Amino acid sequence: MDKDYSPLTLATIRALNDKLYEKRKSAALEIERIVRDFNNAGNTTQIRQLLKVLGQDFALSSNPNSRKGGLIGLAATAIALGKETTEYIPELVRPVMACFNDADSRVRYYACEALYNVVKVARGSVLPYFNDIFDGLSKLAADPDQNVRNGSELLDRLMKDIVTESSSFDLVTFIPLLRERIYTKSPFARQFLVSWVTVLDAVPDIQMLVYLPDILDGLFHILGDPNQEIKKMCESTLGEFLKSIKESPKKANFSHMVNILTAHSQSSEDLIQLTAVTWLKEFIRLSGRSILPYTSGILTAILPCLAYDDERKNLLFDADNKKMIIEVSKTVNNSLMKLITAEDDSDINEQPDSSEPAEDSASRQTVEKLALPSVIDVLSKHLLHNSTQTRLSVLRWIYHLHMQIPNKMFQHVEELFPVLIRTLSDPCDEVVLRDLEVLAEISSSAAGRRHSIQLPEHIKNLSVAPPGSMNIYFIKFMLSLMNLFATDHQLLDDRGSFIIQQLCLLLNAEDIYRTLAEILLKESDLKFASHIVQTLNTILLTSKELFELRNRLKDLKTEKCCSLFVCLYRSWCYNAVATVSLCFLTQNYKHACDLLQKFGDLEVTVEFLTEIDKLVQLIESPIFTYLRLQLLDVEHNHHLMKSLYGLLMLLPQSDAFRTLLHRLQCIPNLQQMHMPTNERYKRAHGFLASCY
Repeated sequence: MDKDYSPLTLATIRALNDKLYEKRKSAALEIERIVRDFNNAGNTTQIRQLLKVLGQDFALSSNPNSRKGGLIGLAATAIALGKETTEYIPELVRPVMACFNDADSRVRYYACEALYNVVKVARGSVLPYFNDIFDGLSKLAADPDQNVRNGSELLDRLMKDIVTESSSFDLVTFIPLLRERIYTKSPFARQFLVSWVTVLDAVPDIQMLVYLPDILDGLFHILGDPNQEIKKMCESTLGEFLKSIKESPKKANFSHMVNILTAHSQSSEDLIQLTAVTWLKEFIRLSGRSILPYTSGILTAILPCLAYDDERKNLLFDADNKKMIIEVSKTVNNSLMKLITAEDDSDINEQPDSSEPAEDSASRQTVEKLALPSVIDVLSKHLLHNSTQTRLSVLRWIYHLHMQIPNKMFQHVEELFPVLIRTLSDPCDEVVLRDLEVLAEISSSAAGRRHSIQLPEHIKNLSVAPPGSMNIYFIKFMLSLMNLFATDHQLLDDRGSFIIQQLCLLLNAEDIYRTLAEILLKESDLKFASHIVQTLNTILLTSKELFELRNRLKDLKTEKCCSLFVCLYRSWCYNAVATVSLCFLTQNYKHACDLLQKFGDLEVTVEFLTEIDKLVQLIESPIFTYLRLQLLDVEHNHHLMKSLYGLLMLLPQSDAFRTLLHRLQCIPNLQQMHMPTNERYKRAHGFLASCY
């Protein structure tokens, strides 16, 4: 032999290189005896020389049998050194660690065994090399050879015992490695990593909660593992972390974790999604207003979860799988909404409380500030979501924000307004109703009076101004509504009445009718104008929501009521029959009679006759009870009678014709009405006598 392998004897060298385990084992026993002698004699030079030979010439040899011999020799050395092993940790650990990546599975197995023996003796002295050992073990945990995995598990358990009992474990330097390794796809490595997280979290002196943001994302990825055992293991670990957060919320860095949770709240995996939204629920409860800057992200995650409520109603999935997600998401949504109060509407430059330090006040404002532009962006996008429940929740949010922080909301109202107008075409009545509530609040908010907008030129020339209780957005709303009806006639036919009626409940009916009438004066599409007037007139005459408005128009007792009649009349002229019905409502019977005389010059179409038919039906309805009773006073209501006869002459001999004819036949004869009382009595008595 050319190389110097001293202090090993030639026989020992041959035995270490032998392919038989028994030969290498006997060589290890010899090495153990030699090392004890050197150690007792205090001959550290010879020990280091021996470690160099075993580590470099054997453990790193190209011959696999030599590598196996070197590993067993290093293990024997550690056993022989006992407590003195701490002086030789680098020479013992590094060569063994190098064999963790060996191509030969038997070498990898013996490397696990050798390091186990070294660690068993050295205990806490190997902790400076913990990251290297952990890195090696994380790879061996996923080794394709079962024996290697078994060997690594033994070493892994020993390392956990050492870390648990040690007070010198360096968690700071370990976390970056754990954060890197935790994204592994191997189920064995995942199980290994979760077990370590669990062990470290259980050590009282190790504050894993502080470093949870570094590994939380990885843990949620592992939670989605198809292996049920790994899934349950990770779920349990996350549960323990959440429990620790509830017990010590001040130690938790909510801001560094909330974005991770919002991302996983959108997962397609039920367990991941439920766990994430459950954490969000607790975060909002524990952190309070400090979570407000992350509102947009939370809404992005939570609003789609509410869509499951629609799916549950349609039986598209197993309710047991989604029920908890729905309920928890609703809680998160409501809790987050409650955090926003009227105090948030104050100016950011407002003078802070003098009793509060300036630095603390500035810090609090920064931390608790709601990122409104991003929230508006999220709400606008989700208002187009295909789920009814999601759209309803968005509208509740917008309404809540307008109620609590109107001044700030009006800075973004131009962005929201077009989306809100388009939502009036939503197929769900509940969504439309909620949308109208939002638009009504925007139109009537006092905060809106401090804002101005550019109106179309043709509107500027009209006497259209916001009523006293409204702001300029009321005019914009009415204009937008009219444009929406003009471009979508089907919406006007199907939902026009519903929209107008609900608006009259939410806002002042007279304001709505006055404004729409003024806007209609400049309408160039005469067919549309006639159509919308017919719709407005039908609502005016039949809707219970407009009962008070009808009563004011019926009597015209005040100048304001007369002004309203004139305003409506000018626009009602787009539709002849609607104009006559307005005259009937306001008891302008002579003018109605004059108008009917002009009907002879109009083209009588099927649509025109249908409108007269509907007017006859209205005359027979409870709304015009007063008109029918006035027919008893023939002497003073001859214009009313003439008007009704005019309608009769316009109608073909249809059901409406016969109905109106029968009504007119019930009118008492004028000569009979002027009979002396005694004569009328005689006739009545004679009639009654003939009945017996």
